[in-house]
Amino acid sequence: MTYLFISDLHLSPEHPRLVRGFLDLLDSYKDRNTQLYILGDWFNAWIGDDYTAPWLDEIVHALQKFNRAGNHVYFQAGNRDFVLGNKFLKQFNGTLLTEPAILKISQTTYRLEHGDLLCTDDVSYQKFRKIIRNPLLLGFLKRLPLSFRQKLANGFRKKSAETKQVKSYDIMDVNQFAVKVALEHVDVLIHGHTHRAAIHELRDKKRIVLGDWRAHEARILEINPEQDNQKLELKIWSY
Repeated sequence: MTYLFISDLHLSPEHPRLVRGFLDLLDSYKDRNTQLYILGDWFNAWIGDDYTAPWLDEIVHALQKFNRAGNHVYFQAGNRDFVLGNKFLKQFNGTLLTEPAILKISQTTYRLEHGDLLCTDDVSYQKFRKIIRNPLLLGFLKRLPLSFRQKLANGFRKKSAETKQVKSYDIMDVNQFAVKVALEHVDVLIHGHTHRAAIHELRDKKRIVLGDWRAHEARILEINPEQDNQKLELKIWSY
């Protein structure tokens, strides 16, 4: 069995190369009994499970083929696609993960999360996150017309890009105390969000940051428990 971890793909019709890279990944791993974990920001924006489009249909069909081959997809919400739910995932028997999620592989315990909750120094973002994910507000937004939700998502993306230009680099990174708390009862923390792919050694524990998907490649994590003394390292996926 292969455990594969990815995040921050930001798939959209405006970036067909990224979509093709994801489809190629599914095809490459479909015969390897793969447990695929997508830790947030799978899509650049998600306006609701009632959204349909040809480019998305192609992804769903590939995921259905991936599932029929004996593999499974797990999804954990990110800051761009937190309204993605079970209605979409049911099309290919995908599983929606809580945040954080705990995974045990052999004798190692992993904590999985998108990573934005670790950025506690970004106070304004944390306040916005709490408001926008209020169940009552989400329920209201899901009842709005798709066209309005699309405009709203575009506005959020534009505002986010403008805000990032004035925030310091450190504020948007993880807080070390938050990381320490997250690692308290596990061996390894795996997350994305910050786009700063790396493996950090923290005494006898590790923090693995998955990479965002860029023009030609991404940093992903593959774990094969059958391999003796496997060293955890980020793998370059080129497309």
